[in-house]
Amino acid sequence: MKGLILSGGKGTRLRPITHTSAKQLVPVANKPILFYGIEAIRDAGITDIGIVVGDTKHEIMAAVGDGSKWGVQITYIEQEAPLGLAHAVLISEDFIKDDCFVMYLGDNLIKDGISNLVDEFRKHGAIPAGSGGGSATSGAQILLAEVPNPQQFGVAELENGRVIRLVEKPQHPKSNLALVGVYMFNPPIFEAVKQIKPSWRNELEITDAIQYLVDRGYEVRPCLVKGWWKDTGKLEDLLEANRIVLDTFESRNEGYIDRGSEVYGKVVISKGAEVINSTIRGPAIIGKNSQIINSYIGPFTSIHYNVVVQNSEIEHSIILENSTIADIDARIEDSLIGKNVEVRRSSSKPRAYRFMLGDNSVVGVL
Repeated sequence: MKGLILSGGKGTRLRPITHTSAKQLVPVANKPILFYGIEAIRDAGITDIGIVVGDTKHEIMAAVGDGSKWGVQITYIEQEAPLGLAHAVLISEDFIKDDCFVMYLGDNLIKDGISNLVDEFRKHGAIPAGSGGGSATSGAQILLAEVPNPQQFGVAELENGRVIRLVEKPQHPKSNLALVGVYMFNPPIFEAVKQIKPSWRNELEITDAIQYLVDRGYEVRPCLVKGWWKDTGKLEDLLEANRIVLDTFESRNEGYIDRGSEVYGKVVISKGAEVINSTIRGPAIIGKNSQIINSYIGPFTSIHYNVVVQNSEIEHSIILENSTIADIDARIEDSLIGKNVEVRRSSSKPRAYRFMLGDNSVVGVL
């Protein structure tokens, strides 16, 4: 069984961050989102992984390498443009060959991983290459989650526990079961992606390909995800994922905390980090070689490496590497601040600030 991770999207909902960085490399709890997907697939016993890449291929390849640090083998598959999930499957046929595979969207997070779900597929649905196992009519296994806003997702309709229809972002959804960004396919999916036509978005939709399987009698097994799942394509979802992951951490101090500082709750202080005359309330993480001076870091905040926060307050935010936040009178919250950013006070008027700042920004706060 093989793994296929999709990392070719442009990340338009996270601009301006994604003007200069791949959305799959934006960190959650100081670890790139993409790495969680690689680890989930590896932990499910899959070590042969293809990554579909687009415009940000060089950045992703530099970050991931050959996969040896995870004990897996990575093959890169270049997608000319983001032409749909089914198009990504289509161009991956040479890599997959006649095997079954897991497709994992590179900006998704599933708290409990996918090991049990892959085991379920191996047991009941997978048709391993040359084994004769599984059911000849088994086409796919899809993951579903109940959501309050199904019109923003691909939606599945079930009848007596069987998938009968899938619709991409329906205006009037007939169920609240959204397709989670992890799919398990047998070789018939390649027939499907070759037969479907582009949608009104000019994309080959994976929902159309799965519907093709359903219409031709292939079994598409639904599995309900019971733990939390996040598509981190939007700022609020990225911050929520950061919040959830931080809450799983245990306290650890590998840096320096002076006597004038107070640390409460689940807080990770990384190697080389310094906390001087400051208060940190967890869950929170302070990255390598960062400095927190005369400041307050509130819950659900991730400070990446080489960051300086001085005379400022931050909570429920993600601050990327090599940035400086200094002398801000009002609290910064619900924010994503990119790499190499400077935010400094330029007047004494207090107010509340919310930011989503791209890399290399310089902001003077009035």
